[in-house]
Amino acid sequence: MSAEKKKELQVAALENGTAIDHIPPSQLFKVASLLGLEKMNNTITIGNNFHSNKMGCKGMIKIADKFFEEDEINRIAMIAPNVILNIIRDYEVVEKKTVTLPDELIGLVKCNNPKCITNNEPMLSRFHVINKEKGTIKCHYCERKINKEDIIIR
Repeated sequence: MSAEKKKELQVAALENGTAIDHIPPSQLFKVASLLGLEKMNNTITIGNNFHSNKMGCKGMIKIADKFFEEDEINRIAMIAPNVILNIIRDYEVVEKKTVTLPDELIGLVKCNNPKCITNNEPMLSRFHVINKEKGTIKCHYCERKINKEDIIIR
């Protein structure tokens, strides 16, 4: 294969916007749903099962003219930590960051304890992240621990 062919992009370049890269393939459509991509009018490119030296296979989402707020990034981190967020302006990556869980999540997660005050009063939930690698969180109010696979995102 020629060097020119190797340089061909599998996904079109983005002029301005955000590319979410290194998404585990099993989480790609969860990330898309979580971000509400189906409601956006932006040009969106979704690719899955691309070859990755780091992961074997990966997913990628490119969204034109969209730059995410901190709470949106935190939502991604809950189901797909360690993805790479590339901020693109004029076809150049101007910022690159690895998405990680913050130390605290406010209003993003529903406590799965039916007796928790956050499920019975009009107030925001508040969770402390106790293990970022495993995605374990603990409710600030009832102290229930919730594992990543049991997290209910609001």
